[in-house]
Amino acid sequence: MGFMGMTIVQKSTGRARKKPAKVALVLAGGAISGGAFKLGGLLALNTYFDSRKVTDFDIYVGISAGAFLAAPLSAGIPPEELVRSIHGRSPIISQFRPMHFYYPNFSESITKPAGLIRDSALFVPELCKAMVGWMRSRDGRSCLTKFLREPSYPNLEQFLSEPIREVTGRGLLQAGLGSYLPSGLFDNRLIEHFIRRNLCKNRLPNNFRLLQLRRNNSLYISATNLNTAKPVLFGHDEETSLTISEAVQASSAIPGFYKPARINGNEYIDGGVRRTANLSSAAAKGADLIIAYNPFRPFMNAVDARADSGYRSLGEMGPGMVLNQVFRTLLHSRLHVGVRRLAIDKRFKGDLMVIEPHEMDARMFNISPVAFWKRAAAAEAGYMSVKSTLEKNHSRVAPIFAHHGIETNLQRLIEDESALRMARRQDEEVFRVLEHTDDASSKRKLYVVK
Repeated sequence: MGFMGMTIVQKSTGRARKKPAKVALVLAGGAISGGAFKLGGLLALNTYFDSRKVTDFDIYVGISAGAFLAAPLSAGIPPEELVRSIHGRSPIISQFRPMHFYYPNFSESITKPAGLIRDSALFVPELCKAMVGWMRSRDGRSCLTKFLREPSYPNLEQFLSEPIREVTGRGLLQAGLGSYLPSGLFDNRLIEHFIRRNLCKNRLPNNFRLLQLRRNNSLYISATNLNTAKPVLFGHDEETSLTISEAVQASSAIPGFYKPARINGNEYIDGGVRRTANLSSAAAKGADLIIAYNPFRPFMNAVDARADSGYRSLGEMGPGMVLNQVFRTLLHSRLHVGVRRLAIDKRFKGDLMVIEPHEMDARMFNISPVAFWKRAAAAEAGYMSVKSTLEKNHSRVAPIFAHHGIETNLQRLIEDESALRMARRQDEEVFRVLEHTDDASSKRKLYVVK
């Protein structure tokens, strides 16, 4: 069943539960703005929930930016602290800086062009030598004579192909000039450093099995093996060859933007290449309630042909907008294929809630996924989006949450809005409200990692 900003699949019977429900939080990708959007939405959920918070769930599944958030959440670090860390205010999480996200791919930017220069310096003399030897042969002279009599590209190619094939066969030049280009603009190894350092800072294990024993919950991070194109699921009872921080690095290696994450002899790219959100894994692990959060969906552009209309066609806004719409459409369509599969899967007897932006949310659509400087606007948009969705669908979702042991408090969520509206003047104020440091919520207990 679809609602504005939310899709619900309800398969539970509504009868009293004999044992506590297993609740799973599934976070899709979204780069920096999508991650901030989810973070704002998670703050709204935390405000709405009364008996359990988003750090009290049983299963966490993350892909790309979702993995970056799922790791600390599963370790017990609340979203308020993650918001505080953006401006360096958190006492337990260090500040996430632009260099963590935009660390240049120095190694390949230097070594690959240098390799082209080196190989070219060896290739050209050897090619000249091979051409001289080719022209001395009968076939070579015949090809040269044919080209001189009838200059054309096919004849030139026929004359040059043999010496070029001879030289390249010696391995003096790599196959394809593309191999001399960097495999990504940036390097996401500092994301791994950030996760590792902050887990260590709070004396939390950087190991799936140890974290599961410590927290009594399950963390799963999905990535894609570049060379086999197969999905890899990291978790305490799945693949454990990487640490948690390395799995986050592997899952967040956006193709083209980041170079592939080379870890333990394997190359990994963004987990979103294979799956938008890993709903099936959460169901397979026994989740009774799955709360999935996807920040990207296609925009419903209400084009009006009248001359005085303020709307414009997306095609008129340039190739960036076209690709943005295509990218979001692909991710959204694939996600809802997974939703439909769970809806008809007889093995899954629980409930599913998929939270997304509204289809006409122009503000979120216009924020670039890699715009670090837009994280405050994205976080506020995420908060307001989820807040609006929960308010409008409270009568429908509150009984479902209650059935799975989560009591809700709509009034508290409503009261938080006024402070946020007053704080839209600048980023610092927006984050102050999202961090729950205003007077209305100053009585809340500050989280301290034990």
